[in-house]
Formats: sequence, C-alpha cells, structure tokens
Amino acid sequence: MKKFSIVIAGGGSTYTPGIVMMLMDNLERFPIRSLKLYDIDEKRQEIIAKAVEIALKKAAPDVKFSYTTDPKEAFTDVDFCMAHIRSGGYPMRELDEKIPLRHGVVGQETCGPGGIAYGMRSIPDIMQLIDYMEAYSPHCWMLNYSNPAAIVAEACRVLRPHAKIINICDMPVGTLRRMSYIVGKTPKELDVCYYGLNHFGWWTSVKGKDGTDYTKQLIDYVSKNGYLTQQAIETQHMDESWQATHKKAADLLAVTPDCLPNTYLKYYLYPDYVTEHSNPDYTRANEVMDGREKKVFGAARSIIEAGRFEGTEFEVDNHAAFIADLARAIAYNTQERMLCIVENKGAISNFDAHAMVEVPCLVGSDGPKPLCQGEIPTFQLGLMQQQAAVERLVVEAYCEHSYQKLWQALTLSKTVPSAKKAREILDDFIKANQDYWPKLD
Repeated sequence: MKKFSIVIAGGGSTYTPGIVMMLMDNLERFPIRSLKLYDIDEKRQEIIAKAVEIALKKAAPDVKFSYTTDPKEAFTDVDFCMAHIRSGGYPMRELDEKIPLRHGVVGQETCGPGGIAYGMRSIPDIMQLIDYMEAYSPHCWMLNYSNPAAIVAEACRVLRPHAKIINICDMPVGTLRRMSYIVGKTPKELDVCYYGLNHFGWWTSVKGKDGTDYTKQLIDYVSKNGYLTQQAIETQHMDESWQATHKKAADLLAVTPDCLPNTYLKYYLYPDYVTEHSNPDYTRANEVMDGREKKVFGAARSIIEAGRFEGTEFEVDNHAAFIADLARAIAYNTQERMLCIVENKGAISNFDAHAMVEVPCLVGSDGPKPLCQGEIPTFQLGLMQQQAAVERLVVEAYCEHSYQKLWQALTLSKTVPSAKKAREILDDFIKANQDYWPKLD
C-alpha cells in the first residue's frame, strides 16, 4: 500500500498538533511515510515542531519528520499540502476586529469588514503556496483550511483556475456534530443537504443513512435552544463567545423556519445585536490569545521540557478529522460525501454558475464533484447574491489595486450601514495594512 508524504503549511499554528494527532490515529487507513511542517515564522514553528517530533517518536517512529522555513525543501516530494496559514498573525486579526468596532460596525475575523481586510492579506500568500506546490510537486493536492475561505476560494478561481486546491471549512462539520448529539447519532451516520457560500448557508435536510429524516426534530430543538447541547465534549467552539453564537441560532432559525442556519449568519442578519454585545477593547482575537494560544503552546513547551509525550497533551479538533477524511477520499477515490467550496456550475440551479458555493460533494481522485441542490428561495438567493458580489469585488480590488472597488465591497456588505461608514473603515484599514496590501489607486 502506498505511503503518502504530507506538508502542513502553517506549521506554527495551534491547530497543527491536532492535525498531526489525527493523522497518527489514522495511519492504518491513510499510511504516511513523511511529514513536514512549513512556516515563515521560524521561532513559532520551532516550538510546535519540537513537541510534535517528541510525540511522533512515541506514536509513529517510522514516519520521517522535519520542519523548515525553506519552501523548496517543504514542497519537494509531497502528495498533500494541508494549509492553514494566518496572514499577519494575531496582531492583524486583532486590528481586523477592533477597527470596525471603533466605527460601530461588526468586528469579526471572516465576516464583514474584518473578513475583507483579512482576505486582501490572504490572497497573495495562498497564491504563493500554490505556486510553490506546483513548482516542486505538481501532482500534489492542497487542502486549504485558511480563512477567509470564501474570498480565498474566489481568488483561486480567478487567479489559479487549474490549481489542485480544495477549499474547506470546519464550521459545518462542527455544527453537524452538534446535530448528531441532538438526534443521538454520530456525524458519519448522517447525510445532509446544504447550500450557501462559506460561513453563509443553510441545511435543508438532515437524514440518517437508513433514510430517517431528522430535519423537523432538529428544527424544533434549535428553535428553542439554538445549537447548544448538553454534551460538552468538543475541543473547539466552546468559549463563552461561541456558546452565545450557538444560542443565537434560534433567532436565525426564526427568519428561515424551514431550514437550519449556519451560525455565522448572525453577523449578517443581526449586526446591530452583534455590535451591541461586542467589547471593542477585548475581541475574539484576545480571547484566543489568552485561551487556545496559551494552552497549546504551554502544552508544547511542557512536552519539550519533559522530553516525553504522554498522549493526552494535544487535542484533535473538528477540522483535523475532516481534513484527514478529505485526503483519504482523494487518495483512494472513495467518493465520500463532504461539504466543499466549489464553483457552482448548476449545483444551485438559480444562482450564478461561476460563484464559489459551499455544497455537498462526492470527493474522489479528481477532487470534489458538487451534488445538485436545486433552486433556492428568494430570501436566501438575494442574500447570497449580495454576499457573492462582495467577495467578487474584493478579488477584483486586489487584482486591479482598486480603492473604488474595495470601497464598493465594504459598502455592499450587509454588515456595514452606509457608504460613508465603509469609506472611513477602509481608510483606517489601509493604514493598518500598509505592509500587507497592494497600494490602492
């Protein structure tokens, strides 16, 4: 059986240990001969890498391990690149969230102005990773988990249309896990119908493999409780701010009572509520830096100091399981049904054929093949057309170095109340991102 070589781009990420642990747990299903970490932040990566190296000596001593800041070394002779980079790191994420809040507008990592600013930084870095991959391992597939996935996916469609990249998101996976708790099943026992854009979609059907329809049961539950569950065994999306988000799903459902909403819709349907309940001096970025960041790097330093790995220091997140299943689907042509971000091409029959949508796909050795979700209602269609136009304008603004188009993108976002406010936010973002964005004319 073939053994695969993997590079994790973003080797210094707090999510890297979880992906490594998941890969080690699945060696019988997905054998690995070598694993590399790649990051441009040498010091940050080194801490994670040294801990991972100790863990691998115990969990999988036969897997060749290395880490590097050299792209040629990283991308030579690899079958899969698992990418989860953060352009600008947490300091820039903090500005993405706090600058809009100064103007009384939603400050969030991937939605609204913050997502647009982050997207403008992410585009060139993801394109560079694709170029490295194609130069040194042209047969390689990139499984990209880097945010903001919607803007990144649109940029890939425009700038690297033939690249072997699949853009994915863990949020629907995490919500499906919560749904499985509610109905007493496991996520693998459920099939869904879902449509939307990334961080902007709806489940229209959740059924068991035996055909049992759980949709009405879930709608009844979520209408009262949101996606809050009694089963608190998640390792991700458990902070106080996320629990409030899961609860808010009940109000999202009230707007579209015949289908189950993605939690990120709260930023578009209730932006006033989000802004009122945000602390402009302590945002989600601060919560992550004080929580997950300290926890994961603390665990890594403890492993290095002790020189041994007990097996419980690192936790496996939703996206780690998803990304391992995705790699296996491509490697073995399993045709597994998974949610991916793909060019529409009729999957949503009354929506723009070229828009990058998030829908169930059958994944095999040729990548994801979207499953038709039919026509969608006017309300959802209108929201999606508006948001897809925002994402397209951001990519056009990046490609054309256009101040005008980026102002239009911000103005069109449902999270921003006026063109005046959009321009004020944009001007602040330009100052903050002068080391990252192209100069806008």
